[in-house]
Amino acid sequence: MAAEETKRPEAAGIEHVAAIFGVTGLVGKVLAKELISKSKWKVYGIARNPMIISNQQCSNFHFIQCDLLNPLETQQRLSLLQDVTHVFWVTWASQYQLDSIECCEQNKAMMSNVLNAIIPMAKALKHVSLQTGMKHYVSLQGPFDEAEARYYNENGPRVNAGCNFYYVLEDLLKERLDGKIAWSVHRPGLLIGNSSRTLYNFMGSLCVYGAICKHLSLPFVFGGTKKCWEETCIDGSDARLVAEQHIWAATNDDLNVQSTDGQSFNAINGPSFTWKEIWTALAEKFGLEVVPKNAFSEDFWYSKAMADKKEVWKEIVAKEGLMKTEMEDLANWAFLDVLFRCPFKLLGTRNKVDQLGFTVVLGKLNNTDALFSS
Repeated sequence: MAAEETKRPEAAGIEHVAAIFGVTGLVGKVLAKELISKSKWKVYGIARNPMIISNQQCSNFHFIQCDLLNPLETQQRLSLLQDVTHVFWVTWASQYQLDSIECCEQNKAMMSNVLNAIIPMAKALKHVSLQTGMKHYVSLQGPFDEAEARYYNENGPRVNAGCNFYYVLEDLLKERLDGKIAWSVHRPGLLIGNSSRTLYNFMGSLCVYGAICKHLSLPFVFGGTKKCWEETCIDGSDARLVAEQHIWAATNDDLNVQSTDGQSFNAINGPSFTWKEIWTALAEKFGLEVVPKNAFSEDFWYSKAMADKKEVWKEIVAKEGLMKTEMEDLANWAFLDVLFRCPFKLLGTRNKVDQLGFTVVLGKLNNTDALFSS
């Protein structure tokens, strides 16, 4: 990529230049696809691993492979991006436990490396969009109030217990942007979409589980607690909706949205759901039948049941002519075990975004087409 390509977006009729960090993830892929389709946008997609999707064929898309934890490599590869007007941060470092000091330090280092490379050179930078999540409102260390559902709004206080790298990244942006550049924070719930490179992609895990159940004629079982099975415990966040909200906030001229002090927005679908409501419909998508009395089990653990199924997955890949992947690259069984036994309810309100004019709603999850079309 020639240096002169990064300096004059107006020469090709380009008005906005996006840098998407985490372009191979659930939301990053959708963001890139949406922005590429717009005639006045140029898009840089940045990720640590090679890109395997077709965006690279578009003339207004440029992929940059970069290890953002390496400060020298980040400086060398990103300091040329002098024409960037909008940064979308939809990535995170997942090497350490979520609520650990090490996780906070690593994610801060990664974003610091990028800001050190981008801010001095991108003189036309207008907006930075940060994606975190609904875990902003709770601590994994508890205490947990299971008595009733609580709906969190964006003004809720930070939680003192444990460490949360979301807070660290917000504070870093506030410090580095120094009231000169607008920024926003987007907090999705359970992300729904398609990606082979996302650690907490529950849909990928369920797809692998469903394929194995069909291949071996096994029952399609929800393994978790009765409370998680029968009650609304978490909000769904379609990757398309989250991407739309990023773009809405980044390009909205409303002073209630554009803020150099940082604006936060819950990024959730809207209508609630229970796993019991949608389980049969999910099974049907996989070509499976569910016997209602056998659909739920508190004794079933995915990490245990799937521990010896790696060779089965290879058989499925060969039989169906699928792209060669390892089972553990697509499925996170431990995440399903935790998700379906979540000790707290993590629900948010849409009042703020609705009032500000972001009215995209992608419907209830028991319309399962949304689960498979991102």
